[in-house]
Amino acid sequence: MKKALVTGITGQDGSYLAELLLGKGYEVWGLYEEARRSTREGSTTFMRDPHEGGKLRLVYGDLTDGGNLTSILNDMQWDEVYNLGARATCG
Repeated sequence: MKKALVTGITGQDGSYLAELLLGKGYEVWGLYEEARRSTREGSTTFMRDPHEGGKLRLVYGDLTDGGNLTSILNDMQWDEVYNLGARATCG
């Protein structure tokens, strides 16, 4: 089974990509930021894995923390990585 990491899984494009990959039999890991938890709950449906076997996993990460990202990338043998995450800054 192929493993894919999707950053920005809480967004529209990321959730659609995760759905597509799950439908193709991938194990999908989604990178999310804790600060976005409240907007994630109730606004998207990706949290519920409709596929048998529960092939959707979430991992906390911060796109601005290079050490954290390096650790996530090195911890697993990813077949594919999709970077759809963005970080908005104000000011």
